[in-house]
Amino acid sequence: MGRMSDTADRLAIIEACTRMAWYADQRELNRLGEVFADSVTLDFTSSHGGVPVTLTPAQIVEVWAGLLGAFDATHHLVTNHLVTLEGDSAVCAAAFHATHRLSDPSGGPLWTQGGTYQFDLVRVEGVWKIAGVVMAATWADGNRNLMSLAAGTR
Repeated sequence: MGRMSDTADRLAIIEACTRMAWYADQRELNRLGEVFADSVTLDFTSSHGGVPVTLTPAQIVEVWAGLLGAFDATHHLVTNHLVTLEGDSAVCAAAFHATHRLSDPSGGPLWTQGGTYQFDLVRVEGVWKIAGVVMAATWADGNRNLMSLAAGTR
């Protein structure tokens, strides 16, 4: 068991990771940027291909508002958090289960993925902020074309 301050840090780190999913799913875009550091490296290549990108919180909000906002609904469950603390930086490994819903006349309305996230966090003026996210999708089910449809590339 850690010191009480370690416990408070761990809870704040888990909450920052949870808030990212909550704000995205609830479309609380005015709050979404709050969870991120000034520069954030996102690596979703296991699911979407491409290369990792480094964005500002405002850029993340803009991209996610367009993509996630195109879905009828999304639901990201983030759980089984394992936190490693090192001073003013931390890593939080977590499992995820993400469901995306969008009406599609040529296929089913659901696309679901599961896997793990690795969140890299930094303490900024006493507040834990996400500085990096690596998503490792290990399975998917349903209509994968929904992502292309939501992105407007289909």
